[in-house]
Amino acid sequence: MTQSEFDVIVVGGGIAGVSIASELSSDRSVCLVEMESSLAFHTTGRSAATFLETYGGPNIRALTTGSREFLTKPPAEFEQILMTPRPLLQFAKQGRESVIEELHRDVLPLVPDAELVDEARMMQLFPLLRPGFSNVGMYEPGAMELDVLAIHGGYVRTARQNGAEIHKGAKVERIEREDDGRWSVTTSDGEIRRAPLVVNAAGAWADVVAEAAGVRQIGLRPLLRTIFMVSSPGGAGTKDLPILGDIDQAFYVKPEGEQFLCSPADETPSEPKDAKPDSLEISRAIDEVNDATTIGVKGVSTSWGGLRSFVPDRNFVVGEDPEAAGFFWFAGQGGYGIQTAPATARLGAALARGEQAPQDLLDRGLDPLALVPHRPGMLVDAGH
Repeated sequence: MTQSEFDVIVVGGGIAGVSIASELSSDRSVCLVEMESSLAFHTTGRSAATFLETYGGPNIRALTTGSREFLTKPPAEFEQILMTPRPLLQFAKQGRESVIEELHRDVLPLVPDAELVDEARMMQLFPLLRPGFSNVGMYEPGAMELDVLAIHGGYVRTARQNGAEIHKGAKVERIEREDDGRWSVTTSDGEIRRAPLVVNAAGAWADVVAEAAGVRQIGLRPLLRTIFMVSSPGGAGTKDLPILGDIDQAFYVKPEGEQFLCSPADETPSEPKDAKPDSLEISRAIDEVNDATTIGVKGVSTSWGGLRSFVPDRNFVVGEDPEAAGFFWFAGQGGYGIQTAPATARLGAALARGEQAPQDLLDRGLDPLALVPHRPGMLVDAGH
């Protein structure tokens, strides 16, 4: 086995790993190791690819809105169009109006163009909504569709241009803290790499990586999310329609050319693995979609599954482990990792350097203490 020295070793080649590797590589020697033979094999490569500023809790919204400028005007290393408009229309079923009204009040400070809409306006925005199904919705005109591969690829390109090494097919087998305080990372490609800082950005496998390092786990919970494609009525184009979602997370549909990308918005607990779609959840979602809309789903053209990983309070975990110096958590990003990547990577890189959180994120209401590893209340489930 050969041994190499770095300032930082990043574990994980999804959007979390490549984004923080890119940020840190500007002034550090960085090595990224990925267990699969290709990057973005799991959750990142299976994302529904949306930028929704009304999505998630206050800290998620701060990181999302703090990412818009980067995604709108990316650096030269990125393709110059990373987002295209795709508004979001969320609706409340009869009797659930107060939920959407409360959400609207909560998001207005950061998303001032979000508006409450009545049934007539919803039918105008999404003519396939079934009449009489909902009285009130919330429209987010600034929601966008993301080019996930372009975003991920831009970070990979930047990291490499900065001299970072990226190794695929390098599964972590052992992580040990040595007497000099550096971490020694042994991987399946027969290499031993050493660094004073290990960034655990391994997605659904983050607790597995912690176990390999002898570091206390954070209670990460991988949750299965199923996605499937259906034809639009009569093969009609859907380019002018918004994403349609149920405020209670029963389902959502996203226009995709002459099809709809649909999801039951399921969150079935899973082991970290190559996720497969849940056929029962697909059946349930078809019923929900057909009840709420006139899309008239009769069959599924293709389907897939991905894992969204959260800790119970559903905030991210970003920061050095208080019990293991030099072991840095960058995990628990659930279904928000891509839309928040620019801001979260800036935050993670700043904290990894021992700096304060970026001021623009604090101004948006970000509470860094709500993201630290092993924080009080982290294991309390905050629901959706």
